[in-house]
Amino acid sequence: MKENATSDEEIWRGKSTVEEIRARFDHEVERFSHLETGQQATVDAPLALELVAQAAATHLRPGDSLLDLGCGAGNFTLRVLQEVSPLQCHLVDLSGPMLNRACGRLEAAGVTKARFYQTDMRTLELEECSIDTILAAATLHHLRDKADWTQMFGKMHRWLKPGGRLYVWDLAIFDEPRMQDLMWGRYGQYLNSLGGPNYRDKVFAYIAREDSPRSLPFQLELLRRVGFANYDVLHRTQVFACYYGGKANRNLKKKKPA
Repeated sequence: MKENATSDEEIWRGKSTVEEIRARFDHEVERFSHLETGQQATVDAPLALELVAQAAATHLRPGDSLLDLGCGAGNFTLRVLQEVSPLQCHLVDLSGPMLNRACGRLEAAGVTKARFYQTDMRTLELEECSIDTILAAATLHHLRDKADWTQMFGKMHRWLKPGGRLYVWDLAIFDEPRMQDLMWGRYGQYLNSLGGPNYRDKVFAYIAREDSPRSLPFQLELLRRVGFANYDVLHRTQVFACYYGGKANRNLKKKKPA
């Protein structure tokens, strides 16, 4: 057990720092600024954008609040706004250039109520029960150890209003090694089809350097542990998954037995 713990510590030490991650994304703004395609390195990005936006529209109402963690250039917020508008938008990202692009795109879309936070999402502080919907697209994989994940999921649950929902679209590896090898190989084939072997190797290299993804069962179990009342999977392909978690509605009365 001690040997495994030491290995884990060495893994975290070998990962990119927050500053290194911020610096890379400062130079990736254009890649995250296409609403039609989304971030192509994430398989089925256009479908994920559509699923999250349409699912959010089943409970969001005009004037509600939306928090977009790791918002990039604002794709997911903009897509939700196509379904429900206006919304009070809160966009969070490490990268100043990303936030500037998101700000300009929201202004061009006519959004008048938006706040932008350049910060590590782990240090973000918001009022309890203040947000109707949280979006976390391709960002949670930057969390590190189990304590990191548990703290962030707990924060998101606290920020949501009763009846609010969290939507996640992200890497979701497999705990079973042979299944992970199979799906990782298929993901490599997908990346190769987009930009050839050099592009595939580039994406694999920064995932290995920057990211600490967890399995889908781990993430769904964490939703349950921190208090989400319901959750389910919207879509999965290879090593990417889209799911939601709902916070219990205090006003929902229990039905009396017949």
